[in-house]
Amino acid sequence: MDKIEIRNIKLYGYHGVFPEEREKGQYFLIDVEIFFSLKNAGISDELVESIDYSKVYNIIKNINENNKFRLIERFAHVISQEILSTFEEIINITVRVKKPDAPIDGDFEWVGVEIKRSGNG
Repeated sequence: MDKIEIRNIKLYGYHGVFPEEREKGQYFLIDVEIFFSLKNAGISDELVESIDYSKVYNIIKNINENNKFRLIERFAHVISQEILSTFEEIINITVRVKKPDAPIDGDFEWVGVEIKRSGNG
């Protein structure tokens, strides 16, 4: 299966369970893998046969800027649903939301969630 990947989108957001997370904010890293056929785009060399990843980026950016989610699980779900509803040709999507500064008293690189959803493609 073909795919488009966007890795480590770095956005500052106000998501979290604790009030200080929702007030102070922190960085989030988002990965997206979009599965669908790239054959026609490979043959035609035309963007209309593919998915414009700048539009995908802007969807994610807008979701981040206009919401304050308590759970990154919800953040990932909303991203997947908005992308799937925008691009009907998508067969499957994987969304990862990583939280490097999670309020955990310990040494770690990040915590995160990964969800996989199916589309109509």
